[in-house]
Amino acid sequence: MEIFNNAMLVALKVAGPLLLASIVIGLVVAIFQAATQIHEQTLTFVPKLIVISLALLILGSTMMNAFNEFFKLIFNKIANL
Repeated sequence: MEIFNNAMLVALKVAGPLLLASIVIGLVVAIFQAATQIHEQTLTFVPKLIVISLALLILGSTMMNAFNEFFKLIFNKIANL
């Protein structure tokens, strides 16, 4: 149960910032599209791609550290068996 809880926490740490950034940009673009009545598919894709890329560049090391700590925990538990 402890491993499952840690896995869910790591998943939230890794995916959470990217999903939050994507949701915020999607909402901003949707409001812009509703206000201007421009319904272009690439208008939603390109800003999300740029923001998620920037978020990965900024938060990538933090995400890797979370993965590393989790894998160290898993391998330590396996070694202790």
